[in-house]
Amino acid sequence: METDIRFTHQTLVEQCKTGNSSAQYELYSLYVDAMFNVGLRFLGNTEDAEDIVQDSFVDAFKKLHSFKYESSFGAWLKRIVINKSINHLRAKRIAVVPIADHEFHLAEEEPVEAEAVDVKKVQLGIAQLPDGYRQIISLYLIEGYDHVEIGEILGVSTSTSKSQYHRAKKKLLEIIAGL
Repeated sequence: METDIRFTHQTLVEQCKTGNSSAQYELYSLYVDAMFNVGLRFLGNTEDAEDIVQDSFVDAFKKLHSFKYESSFGAWLKRIVINKSINHLRAKRIAVVPIADHEFHLAEEEPVEAEAVDVKKVQLGIAQLPDGYRQIISLYLIEGYDHVEIGEILGVSTSTSKSQYHRAKKKLLEIIAGL
């Protein structure tokens, strides 16, 4: 019998809902590293990522009563971290550059051979991308969101998400080629 992933750590979550601080610490310990990595991919700055993660946990524990197991706790928390990261970047006035209200029809992507990709170079390349491009690349390639979801998260159209992704990918390939 398979376990539904949405109910992972259900006992801890329910104990946290009652205000059990040791359960909160245990849940925090289980997720802090993964959430830090999500924040760091978006913000590119250790201090900002640490702040966002701490704020996210505080908000999550305050709003835990609204968590209804429609997703796993980790997915719910990750969404909080992503939204806080994006809001932080917006507050710094670093945003995705909107494109005029044109529909773009992008050509199919050319496949990249797995052997040709050096993971370290990709990571270094992503870190060198402008914040808006890094957001799109992180949401699409690393976090697995589709362009409709990215558009909703960033408040842009699906076509803007697609065109920004292709520009970010092109820039990333240029950076990697120079490494």
